[in-house]
Amino acid sequence: MHVQEWLETIPPVAIYALVGVVIGLESLGIPLPGEIVLVSSALLASQHGDINPYVLGACATAGAIIGDSIGYAIGRRGGRPLLAWLGNKFPKHFSEANIALAERSFQKWGMWAVFFGRFIALLRIFAGPLAGVLHMPYWKFLIANVFGGILWAGGTTAVIYSVGIVAEAWLKRFSWLGLVLAVLIGVASMLIIKNRAKKAAAERPEAVEPEPVTVGD
Repeated sequence: MHVQEWLETIPPVAIYALVGVVIGLESLGIPLPGEIVLVSSALLASQHGDINPYVLGACATAGAIIGDSIGYAIGRRGGRPLLAWLGNKFPKHFSEANIALAERSFQKWGMWAVFFGRFIALLRIFAGPLAGVLHMPYWKFLIANVFGGILWAGGTTAVIYSVGIVAEAWLKRFSWLGLVLAVLIGVASMLIIKNRAKKAAAERPEAVEPEPVTVGD
């Protein structure tokens, strides 16, 4: 069953909860299709008046901010052994190459990596836990987390909903194209990041035991 068709079978309250939970778990560090669920729900909201786009955007934003914050706390407590554990559980996402790329991004950009990482599928999963592992000051993380979450979750909801309203008749017949486009963009960004991750891993010198890194003061 199509994602949007399945969403049509559940009540609006369940959609709000689903969006918040899926995005929250993704932000926490569990690889889930948060962006696809959000895009599908926003498209559905543009076609059905019983789904409030403001409530939908608020739930998505709350899930993003809370999930990232929990991920930060877990990363702060778990440290680098947590990354090793995640690598065993999710080798595709938490590989050494991906961790090397994410770590370099954090060391170079600091809190901006948290903010802009919200818009990149791979970094969206890494941002919270890795910021905690690298001991980024929480106030810096929180600022980047809140503004990134609002802009990504709220902005995505607003844009997709607006497109759906403007082209409602067309989208009722071809709404799947929006999802296909989102998936293609996500796949393209993942391939680019994966290529950069391999380069980062190749450039990373062999270390006996990585020392804890503190991001910012």
